[in-house]
Amino acid sequence: MRGKLAINRLRERPDLSAEVVTQFVTKYASPIIEGQRATFLFRGEADEVFVRHRVVGLPDPLPMKRLTGTDLWAATVDLPAGSRVEYQLEVRRGEHYERFNDPLNQRVAHSPMGSSSVCAGQGYQVPDWTQPDPEARSGELVERHIKSKALRRDQRYLLYTPARFNTVLRYPLLIVHDGPEYVQFAAMKTVLDNLIHRLDIAPMIVAFVPPGDRLREYPNHAPHARFLARELLPELEAAYPLVEPPAGRCLMGSSFGGIASVSTAYRYPGVFGSLLIQSASLVFTDIGQDHGGGPYFDPVVKFVNKYRAKPTRFTDRMYMSCGIYEPLITPNRSMVSVFREAGITVKYEENRDGHNWDNWRDRLQAGLSWLYPGPQRYVYE
Repeated sequence: MRGKLAINRLRERPDLSAEVVTQFVTKYASPIIEGQRATFLFRGEADEVFVRHRVVGLPDPLPMKRLTGTDLWAATVDLPAGSRVEYQLEVRRGEHYERFNDPLNQRVAHSPMGSSSVCAGQGYQVPDWTQPDPEARSGELVERHIKSKALRRDQRYLLYTPARFNTVLRYPLLIVHDGPEYVQFAAMKTVLDNLIHRLDIAPMIVAFVPPGDRLREYPNHAPHARFLARELLPELEAAYPLVEPPAGRCLMGSSFGGIASVSTAYRYPGVFGSLLIQSASLVFTDIGQDHGGGPYFDPVVKFVNKYRAKPTRFTDRMYMSCGIYEPLITPNRSMVSVFREAGITVKYEENRDGHNWDNWRDRLQAGLSWLYPGPQRYVYE
C-alpha cells in the first residue's frame, strides 16, 4: 500500500464522493510529487483535459484521465530528481478550448509571453542568491541612450554599476542581449548584487541592451554586431575604468541572444574575450536545408553551417548551458566539441529544465563565477 501513488489509492476507494475528492485536492494540491513521479490534477466538468508543456520526450498535449464518477482529472509522468517543468492546462468543452495556469498550483513563472505554472521535481530549490538579500548592498541601475548609426536609431539600454563603485579600480564589462528581460524575468540585478556581496563574482559593469526587431537583428546581423563592437563598446570604455581587453569584455545572451553573442564575437574576433550563452539557437543542418525552425532560423542555420565547416577561435572562453528538456539540447551538445576544436576553452553544463527564464536565472552563478570569479580568485586564464 505504501508504494502506491496517492492518485491510485484514491481510485481504489469505494466512496469517491465530492467531499472525498475535495479532501484529496485540499491535501495534495497539484502537481503531486512522489519520488520521481509527478501527478497533475484538474477538477471540473470538461470533455477533455490536457497538460500543455514544452518538454522534449513527453507527449504534448499530455491527456489527463477522469476518475470514474468524479470531476477529477489526473495524469502521471516520470520526473527525475532536480527537474523543473513549466506547463499549463487545456480544457475542451464541446468545440471550445481554454488554456490557463493550473488553478491548484500556486507556483508561477513569468516571461515576456505571459505566465506558466511550475512543476518542481524532488530536490529542486530556487537558489537563495536569486532572492533579495537585505545585507547585500544595491548596485545602481540607470537608463542610458546612445545614438547609433549602425542601427539608425536612438538605442536605449540599462547600465548597472556595482555598489561601492570606485573610479580608481578596473571592472570587467558584461553586455547582455535581451537585457531588460534578464532584469525583469531572471532577477539579474538582484543576482549581481548578491553574488558580488558574497564574493562569488567580481564587481562588474553590465550593459543590459534590448533589441529592436530581435528576430531580424540577432541572427548574424552585421549592423547589430557593428553597434556593439564599434559604438556601444567605445562609449563605455571612454566612460568607465574597465579591465584591459579582451579579458574584460564579455557578451551574453539566451536563445536568439545566444546566437547574437556568438555571431558578433565571430565578426569581431579577439574583441570579446568571453561569452556566456544559454540555450543558444545554434541550429544547423548536416544535409539539405530542412532545419524545421521556420524562415527566422534561415540566417542562423547559414551562419552555424558556415562556422562548422571552418571553425575559428574568435574568443578565449565560453560558458554554455542548456536544458535537457528543450529541443536545442542536441545542437548545443554538438557545438561544444566544435568550439573546443577551434581552441576555445568551453565550460558546458546541462540541467533538467526547459527553454525559459528561470532556467537561465538558475545558471547565472555558475556562468558568471567561472568567467569572472570573485576577488579571492580574481584571475583570467
